Amino acid sequence: MELLAEPLAQAFMRRALLMGTLLGAVGALLGVFIVQRGLSLLSDGLAHATFGGLALGLLAGASADNAIWTALPFTVAVALAIAALRHRARLGGDAATGVFFTFSFALGVLLLGLRPLRAETVSVEALLFGSILAISPDILLAMLLVAVFTLVALALAWSRLAYATFDAELAFLSGVPVAALEYLLLGLTAVVVVVGVKTVGVVLVSAFIVIPAATAHLLGRTLRGIAILAAGFGVAGSALGLLASYHLNAASGATIILTLSGFFFAALLVSRRGGRAW
Repeated sequence: MELLAEPLAQAFMRRALLMGTLLGAVGALLGVFIVQRGLSLLSDGLAHATFGGLALGLLAGASADNAIWTALPFTVAVALAIAALRHRARLGGDAATGVFFTFSFALGVLLLGLRPLRAETVSVEALLFGSILAISPDILLAMLLVAVFTLVALALAWSRLAYATFDAELAFLSGVPVAALEYLLLGLTAVVVVVGVKTVGVVLVSAFIVIPAATAHLLGRTLRGIAILAAGFGVAGSALGLLASYHLNAASGATIILTLSGFFFAALLVSRRGGRAW
């Protein structure tokens, strides 16, 4: 109990724990569809697109926290552009993502270099690796609102998203708006990634979406079961990793991702012993 009581007595740890569990749950649920559709690179590409949006906000004079309100429409626009490019140019998800991945990140580097010398100093390391222990109440509130909105949207579109994910052609012939659902999925992922960047930064935020979902896919047999497992892994990995980082005095973001990765390798071992296909 002392291992829990000591960190939870700190306000910044309570905020970090809530932020991590919200991101872990929502990111994992989105990841169920992202991984199944073979779009795992997408979340990483959107994280790097967020870097361009943050740099745009910083160039305009916004603070590091307020810059996410510039990054939000920028990253959503990139997500929708990737979806449009996939459909209209007949490019695979990886190719479309790769184009915007490099463009947005290079744009961010350029924009940061164009900031006037008198501008407030910005830690590029904080943008790239985040700081979940420094989450402000405003960012936490934004994550809470994003989580609620995402969960409601997923609940309303769940059955149609599942249909379109497993058999897009048949779903289209049945009248399911397959393209619109993909725009919705990518847009929601972009919003979650933008706010999540404040926790573990541009480099690692995609792990919250990909790793719990990939772990659940190794163990689950139905989409509902995979979703429950993914959310559980996301929440547990975030909480355990954060508490471990506190007691080890280690980097929180890295510890969380390593905990999530530990779940994945354990699930891989279990699935192989059980004869499950990888």
